Amino acid sequence: MNQIKRLFPVLFLALMWASHAQAMPDSFADLAAAQADSVVNISTTKHVQQRPQGLPPGFGSPHGSPFDDFFNDFLRNMPRQQQERHALGTGFILSSDGYVVTNNHVVEGADEVIVKMRDGTEHEAKIIGTDPKLDVALIKFKAKHLKAVKLGNSDKLRVGDWVVAIGNPFGLEQTVTAGIVSAKGRVIGSGPYDDFIQTDAAINPGNSGGPLFNVRGEVVGINTAIYSRSGGNNGIGFAIPINLAKSVMAELREKGHVTRARLGVHITDIDKETMQALGLKNREGALVPQVVAGSAADRAGIKPGDVIVSIDGKPVHKAHDLPIRVARHTPGDKVKIGVIRDGKHKIITVKVEAMKDADTASNAHPHRDSAKIRLGMVVDNLTPDLAARLQARVKKGIVVQQLQRGMPAARAGIQRGDVIYRINGKDVNNVSSFSKLAKKFKYGEVLRVMLDRHGDQVFALVKLPKKRKAED
Repeated sequence: MNQIKRLFPVLFLALMWASHAQAMPDSFADLAAAQADSVVNISTTKHVQQRPQGLPPGFGSPHGSPFDDFFNDFLRNMPRQQQERHALGTGFILSSDGYVVTNNHVVEGADEVIVKMRDGTEHEAKIIGTDPKLDVALIKFKAKHLKAVKLGNSDKLRVGDWVVAIGNPFGLEQTVTAGIVSAKGRVIGSGPYDDFIQTDAAINPGNSGGPLFNVRGEVVGINTAIYSRSGGNNGIGFAIPINLAKSVMAELREKGHVTRARLGVHITDIDKETMQALGLKNREGALVPQVVAGSAADRAGIKPGDVIVSIDGKPVHKAHDLPIRVARHTPGDKVKIGVIRDGKHKIITVKVEAMKDADTASNAHPHRDSAKIRLGMVVDNLTPDLAARLQARVKKGIVVQQLQRGMPAARAGIQRGDVIYRINGKDVNNVSSFSKLAKKFKYGEVLRVMLDRHGDQVFALVKLPKKRKAED
């Protein structure tokens, strides 16, 4: 009896742990069957104008003849021909009357959007609203009594929890894959609000915009991007947390666009020198080097040199956390900001204001090494004609024309025809902006590269050499 009493605390703790732990399901069949009618296939058509690439066989002149210029001018002056570009993605039904959530990059620029149900019926949909910064879109088709998904709480997800993705990889409809949450809060450089769920559930081109379910059948994420060297699944997929997407869904439905809140501060991470200079105990928080004059933060009394350590009582671990937290608020909300000033902690209430379209959260980091580091690729500006030939969805960027074997770009899996449009969260609009950005690359740095591969969004990590090598 005494032995049983001694074992009771151990048994009690084991039972408590088991009640919170998520056991491996015997099967995901019930979940897949229950949610199948709520997941849809999305196909888009975009009409593009393209000049003819050459004359029909038998026409023209020998290369180098005096008539070359004539025929080149003739081709340039020929009317553009209309072509169609098609793409596939996934979405999920948000409400019984036909509202569907997907990625912005799935429907961006589309002239026609078709939603295909599980039973094969097709419906023409219209784009209600998009949020390019978060990569979320809301579309709608006429319908009644549809089965809508149930939205879960992505904040409660834990690393190691089971998740299920349903989508249309490579156009293969209603494909179900399962895996675990590999990490949370991933920043891959796709935009200012990166806070991705990383999962090893197989996600491939065509899964974009599809739901990521927890084992209770609740949507906890929107599948958005993959890390791949081949364009296929490498066991690393990224999903937008549904809690972050919830904050924009209602606004897209009501207004068709999103008006975000802002504080009006420039922020940066805290390095070792700053920590010592300000007498901080650790490097947690976001340093405020500048406050925008007349902004919400300025009016509330936030000052340059403040270190923001919490928002609404939740800790801010690094600068990137702050814009994500603020983005969950609506302009006019009163937000409690915890700051450290002169070694003392204080709470400042800020009535957040609307962010202008041109505003972005500043998260600047100093760069000491401005040396030029070769990536091993030849690039050119993306033109409308190139974008049409490459079936790219993005409108600005640089096209990879050539790659050098064994160099960082090739080792990262970047391919000819890829369109690089963002590096380390910075937009790459053309060769000029890329060159300016490249001057700041540091030896040993790992670049987070977002690229468009024939309309699919791909994430690559480019590892720069640690030591300077002789350059030819």
